[in-house]
Amino acid sequence: MKAVIQRVLSADLKVDGKLISEIGQGYVIFLGVKKGDTKETADYFIKKIPPLRICEDENCKINKSIVDTNGEILLVSQFTLYANTSHGNRPDFLSAEAPDKANELYEYVLEGLIKQGLTVKKGVFGADMKINQINDGPFTVILEKDM
Repeated sequence: MKAVIQRVLSADLKVDGKLISEIGQGYVIFLGVKKGDTKETADYFIKKIPPLRICEDENCKINKSIVDTNGEILLVSQFTLYANTSHGNRPDFLSAEAPDKANELYEYVLEGLIKQGLTVKKGVFGADMKINQINDGPFTVILEKDM
């Protein structure tokens, strides 16, 4: 499993021109599910994301978590995080999990983060989403866990 976490001032997500989700200050998290990932893999992300200190404190030091700042999360499924570009010019996505299993783990992570007390909005799994975001910093980190 892999998560690209971007700290944002705000973000919104639309499908077919219709607003689906929007957040204020917080994170846009692109979540990729790899073949073989399990709920145990997902639990790592559920536990790691809330206390991750990548937000600024009053002294502009990277010292606070999303919990400390009462930030919001926009969680977006992104199978393209597992693109293999090592052969030719067209990536393959053979390492990405099948849609049904990937969606199950995506929803599991979503619910797990909500149970941690976070405000989490979501995209539409498998849809052509348009995301507008104002990055803060920019500050981007990648979490990855292979089981």
